[in-house]
Amino acid sequence: METKKRLVVLGGGESGIGAAVLGKVKGMEVFLSDCGKIAPRYLEALDRYKIDYEQGGHTSELILNADEVVKSPGVPPTAPIVRELVERGIPVISEIELAGRYSDAKMVCITGSNGKTTTTMLIYHILREAGINVGLAGNVGRSLAWQVAEDKHDVYVVELSSFQLENMYDFRANIAVLMNITPDHLDRYEYKMQNYINAKFRILQNLTPTDAFVFWEEDPVITEQLKHIATEARLFPFAETQHEDSAAWTNPSGELFIKTPGTDLVMPRAQLALRGLHNLLNSMAAGLSASLLDIRKEDIRRALSDFEGVEHRLEHVETIGGARWVNDSKATNVNSCWYALESMKPGKSTILILGGKDKGNDYNEILPLVNEKVKAIVAMGKDNQKIVDFFTGKVAEVRDTHSLADAVKACRELSEAGDTVLLSPCCASFDLFNSYEDRGRKFKAAVREMKKQELR
Repeated sequence: METKKRLVVLGGGESGIGAAVLGKVKGMEVFLSDCGKIAPRYLEALDRYKIDYEQGGHTSELILNADEVVKSPGVPPTAPIVRELVERGIPVISEIELAGRYSDAKMVCITGSNGKTTTTMLIYHILREAGINVGLAGNVGRSLAWQVAEDKHDVYVVELSSFQLENMYDFRANIAVLMNITPDHLDRYEYKMQNYINAKFRILQNLTPTDAFVFWEEDPVITEQLKHIATEARLFPFAETQHEDSAAWTNPSGELFIKTPGTDLVMPRAQLALRGLHNLLNSMAAGLSASLLDIRKEDIRRALSDFEGVEHRLEHVETIGGARWVNDSKATNVNSCWYALESMKPGKSTILILGGKDKGNDYNEILPLVNEKVKAIVAMGKDNQKIVDFFTGKVAEVRDTHSLADAVKACRELSEAGDTVLLSPCCASFDLFNSYEDRGRKFKAAVREMKKQELR
């Protein structure tokens, strides 16, 4: 009698539970281990599928007897149990890698330091509105493995972080989208930018001549890396202004062009639902991806013009005392904050909230825009010394706060009619919050409560 393959899953979040469910459905002996506490909704799934698990720590003897291990993205490669697995030669893969083995659906995969969530959601919106049987997976939506196990689709739109790409080997994207590469998560990559670049470029693995690579050709890091990496895929670069090989661009008259072998689309940039340079690039990448899937031009135009945006990305919350309050909590790195500031109106009318868990940030990147547009900075975090030291003397006023309540109070005191209070922190959220979503939702709740109080 053939012995069942033993699959061990490290991490009991969305990704890990999805991998465990898929392993069980495919007849494997599955064990899941989480060093923290597993959420009740995930415990219910483990019990429903009769999957053995542990929480609150890793038991080595129940893990090191695995035939293969799926590592959730949040588990770093430096974790002692992961190092021991590697030393013993036990294969460690990602949930996405596992899912790809059991699906013949088309995979549209998006990565980049910034813009990947908006682009992912835009592509999903276009395909769904066009009537495609499409699933949303990866960093957004449900676990890809879980959907492959329970809810099959013809196309999956998958947002991939560098963490997810680390343990992908044979997985193949049909359309690979790379938005940009700027310093982020360098604490995970030994503070070496090239290590981070290498992780992002894993999205090109296994592409064939029938596949497509969509990328921003004006990104200097991408263009430099492409000099050293070959791919068989068809190339579809996009840019703000037209280059010789551009597949998407705009002209001085404000028209957006998208050209692929099957599509020749033109639409006024003013009709795009999302504003700002970064959203123009997001719209180009989404439009190209949809065109390569043979979506009709009419459907692409309509979807690009009625998309409602992504929570925590330049999300207008309230207007208080004539000042707009904007939630950009998803800006967890400096470059993402740059795009947010780029979209702010000219003149020193922005009050910028920065702070959180620093990932090796260099604030010089945003300094020109800060000089042009920011009247005050409110630092919000457990340790704001780096921010305070950098911006003191460069910005008229810098406030040092250590809670959301104090930060919001300071912003209210500093703001006046015509200003924008912008939460675009440049940092991870883990010093004061559980996630950037937690930070954004608590910020919105605090702003709305302040609005209510002032109306009373």
